[in-house]
Amino acid sequence: MKRESRLLLDKACDSLVLSVEFFNRPHDRGRVSSSLILMDHAFEMLLKAAILHRGGRIREKREKQTIGFDACVRRGLSDAKIKFLSEEQALLLQALNGLRDAAQHHLLDISEPQLYMQAQAGVTLFRDLMESVFKRNLTEVMPTRVLPVSTSPPITLATLFETEIAEIKKLLGPGKRRKLEAEARLRPLAILDSAIAGEKDQPTSSGLQTVGKQLARGVTWQEVFRGASAIELTASGSGPSLSLRFTKKEGIPIQVVPEGTPGASVVALKRVNELDFYNLGARELAGKLGLSINKAVAVVDYLSLRGDPECHKEIKIGKVKFKRYSQHALEKMQQCLKTKSAEAIWEARKKTA
Repeated sequence: MKRESRLLLDKACDSLVLSVEFFNRPHDRGRVSSSLILMDHAFEMLLKAAILHRGGRIREKREKQTIGFDACVRRGLSDAKIKFLSEEQALLLQALNGLRDAAQHHLLDISEPQLYMQAQAGVTLFRDLMESVFKRNLTEVMPTRVLPVSTSPPITLATLFETEIAEIKKLLGPGKRRKLEAEARLRPLAILDSAIAGEKDQPTSSGLQTVGKQLARGVTWQEVFRGASAIELTASGSGPSLSLRFTKKEGIPIQVVPEGTPGASVVALKRVNELDFYNLGARELAGKLGLSINKAVAVVDYLSLRGDPECHKEIKIGKVKFKRYSQHALEKMQQCLKTKSAEAIWEARKKTA
């Protein structure tokens, strides 16, 4: 392992251990903010260590500072050369980063079950990445007994939201005068929902008031928090081997948000049919370009489009897998063919075959 990568990994492990230590501390002063801030820092260091370990860069040319959290997630998810993140893992990282922002820069009243969910899912993801990227077991740096411990862990994400909203409705009841407390309790739910929907901006006070009024009128939480309603918590194992992961419900795709989109995170869960987005097979792609299938595929490989989730996805229908391409892939190929002919790409491919 490269020295810089190893040092970053050590720093990541230090912050993870401290995050769990703060989570399990016997008193509450600074507990929530410290555990979230340290967990977020642990993942930024881990992501940078993984990018370097896979041969990527964490500094842009002529830049003094390393890339930020979002850029690390995007490279770990979208760069075909170093890819080590799944879309669901990216959603969890976005949610954690949003909660950290609120904890560090404003106010956050997060319930014990939701804090536990973030802490345990964070430890699970950290362990998964340690094994998949570095081929190391988390127990090498953290004893199995060091885990987030809660007396009221959430059973499902739906249960978590239903319990929280029942408490929020009590705060919003007639004559309570506890709207500020209700907003603070709503904030972490709204942050989680926004992160899943691919929105980076923190919820505003007026936005939280609107959500509170909707819930008070009896609008269901699934209608108000559409992003969160499309995600499930999957638990496996027990004790030291307990794992808690975000999983999206079947049929709801996660898409990479184009870099530079204002107010957007790296990935967003969209309620659209994947076949509507990836609406071209190799034959249709070739037809629109006026090429044979072989030459079209040669251009696809020349541009490494199969490693770009905005351009290509393998979709499973039943037991059959289909390679599908988006309109982004078509546009990139059309742009490429303006300066380089498909014939030249095809001939170069044959020489290296």
